Amino acid sequence: MQDWPVADVIDTDRLTLEPLRPEHAAEMAPALDDVELHRYIGGRPASVDALWQRYQWQSVGRSPDGSEGWLNWVVRDRRSGTAVGTVQATLSRDDGRLAAELAWVVATAHQRRGYAAEAAAGMAGWLRGQGIEHFVAHVHPEHRASQRVAARIGLAPTGMEVEGEIRWAGPTG
Repeated sequence: MQDWPVADVIDTDRLTLEPLRPEHAAEMAPALDDVELHRYIGGRPASVDALWQRYQWQSVGRSPDGSEGWLNWVVRDRRSGTAVGTVQATLSRDDGRLAAELAWVVATAHQRRGYAAEAAAGMAGWLRGQGIEHFVAHVHPEHRASQRVAARIGLAPTGMEVEGEIRWAGPTG
């Protein structure tokens, strides 16, 4: 079984990325309770109980068979203390090298402030420090904001479509 890195606190200029815990569900459920937010990422708003269950599962840090590492963070504005979204990295081995699939979500009320790009860049930088060598993200072809985030952290579209999303890849930085 692979030993995966364990999520740690990450600080950026304006944000703190806190390792995800089930207790974050009470704060995140109302922040993510917007049908429009799920337009590109799929699913629908979850109740506090449903998020608690999901966060409990995700905070374990690895898949049940150990083949993937799961790193999840709540993104918090350091000045106000408000949780503004989440970021995550799913780790795997790709031809012997560590790879991370990145994802980010910023609550509707906190969008258009650069939080997604800052949080994703902070996460990618931390992952590089853990020996991660390759990064991918899957972005809906109409989700311009997420395309800009992917480009800002050094990813480029590959032209490959996976379940209706475009695969972006590259070494970030």
